[in-house]
Formats: sequence, C-alpha cells, structure tokens
Amino acid sequence: MSQRAPLIALSYFEVAARSKSFALAAKELNVTPAAISHQIKALEDYLGVDLFVRHHRRVSLTPAARAALPELQEGFQALAQAVDKIRLHSEEGKVITVCAEPLFATKWIVPRLHRFYARYPEAEVRLQASLHSVDQARGSGFGLAHMKRAGIDVSVRLGYGDYEGLEVQRLMPLERVPMCKPGLISKTRDMALLKDNPLLCDGTLAHFEDLCGWREWLRQQGLEQAKSFRTLRFGNGLLTLEAALAGQGLLLGSRDLLSPELDAGKLQVAMDRPVHCEQAYFVVSAETSSERPIAREFREWLLGEISVPET
Repeated sequence: MSQRAPLIALSYFEVAARSKSFALAAKELNVTPAAISHQIKALEDYLGVDLFVRHHRRVSLTPAARAALPELQEGFQALAQAVDKIRLHSEEGKVITVCAEPLFATKWIVPRLHRFYARYPEAEVRLQASLHSVDQARGSGFGLAHMKRAGIDVSVRLGYGDYEGLEVQRLMPLERVPMCKPGLISKTRDMALLKDNPLLCDGTLAHFEDLCGWREWLRQQGLEQAKSFRTLRFGNGLLTLEAALAGQGLLLGSRDLLSPELDAGKLQVAMDRPVHCEQAYFVVSAETSSERPIAREFREWLLGEISVPET
C-alpha cells in the first residue's frame, strides 16, 4: 500500500464517523454499505488499528478514531476551501456546474439556456442531469458539504426544501394531471376509460417517502383498488414521457414542465383532476455571503424564468 493514507478511504471514514452508521454514510455518498465497509477495513489494515466497534445495527468510534476525527474534519474542510479557490479563479470564474432532476434539466432548463447565454455570453454552464437531485424523504440531510464535494454551484432539487446551510428558493410546485397522446382517449370524466389503457409509472417518484403517483391520484378520486389498473413502470420521467408520446398509455405529468408538448398537440390532458404533491422543485446554492457571482446570476436567472414561456 502507498505510504500516504488513501484519501477516499479517509473521506468514507469521516462520513461514517460523523453519522455513526455505515448505512447512513452509504446513503450520503451514494454508494453501497458494502463499499463503505470495504474502504473502512482497508483503512484499518493500513493503519494497523481498529476505527470502529461493530454493533448489530450501528457502529461506535474507538478511542483512536475519536482522537483523529476533529483534525481529519478540519483537513477536509481546508481541502474544500482550496478547491473553491481554484474553481473561483478557473476561466475567470465563469464556469458554472448545475445539477437537476433529469426531466427538469431536459424539458425546462435546456430549452431556455440560450436566453442565459444571451445575457452572459462569457459563461459556460455544465449541466448534469441526475436522480441524486431527488430527495428520498424529509430531512434528507442534503447540504452545503454535498454540493462542495460534488463541485456543484447550483442545484435544482425535487424534494421538500429543507437544506442545511444553503440558499433555498421554491421554484415550481409539483402538481400532476393525467395526460396522454391525443386520440388515445378523449378528455373525459369517465374513470372506466382509464382502465382501458396502461398507467405509465415514473420510477423517480419511488424515491419519495411521501409518494405522489397513480396510487395517490386514484385514492384522491375515491378509488382504492389501484391493482385493478394495468401499469407500466419506467426508471425515470424522461422514459415515461417518451412512452406517453408513443401512445403506450397515460402518464401523470406537470403542466408547467410539459407545456411545450401540450401546446404543440403532442400531449393532451385526459382528465383535469390534479394530484397535489408535498414535494416541489427548489433552486439551491451556497448562502449569499459565499456564493460565486456567476452562480448567483444563474440562480436569479432561473427564478426570473419561471414565468417566461419557452421560445
């Protein structure tokens, strides 16, 4: 093994030590608990000392780990600050990394980016579409440390808005109505017509603690027997949308996100009965005092675009 302690293993140790759980550390780092355990074991072998006492569903720190943790955390904070300084000066600070839920990134941000570039032609937006931008539950724990670790300046998150140490502004509610390809069914109030076609299920929503899908929509209509409807499941909103555009069934869609498809006649509202969801889209970035100027410009542009139609 290298004479230097492995940085990845040390970073995994810091998160596991802070959360006192390999499972919670895995969730924060978007890896498996087995990956956490493997890195911790490799670090213990390298150091020749145990760092954790393993219990049934939790772990606790050994005296050696407790002694080292504060300085290790200071070291990672110093590394994050150094990276921030490098990024601040890279390409005159005009490069911005933005992360968003895939459907929002594709259907809302991309069609409007030309307007941001028209205002800031020197900027370079590096857009990432990731399901890691979807909260799994309230109190997800997402905060400034996650954004710094991933090198993200601005994130559009689909969730609950409780993000520690970040500038948080509500961007768009999540309200969804049944939609389909025109001609699949006429706009109707007849629930029986829905049973004649598959209900297309967006797997993104399976991340939520408070679900917001067909089962909840049917329940709001007074129909508890969701199993009597045929369903087709897809891994994300983009795949679900493509299936709907191909006439394969009905999806629960946001009029705000899918207005271009509705206006162009590619989709129609099949039944004007929305399901109101607890979640919403939020734009988050570092607090104003430490926010990069280009990040602040992009965040303010996003908020200004919310009432502007796509062109």
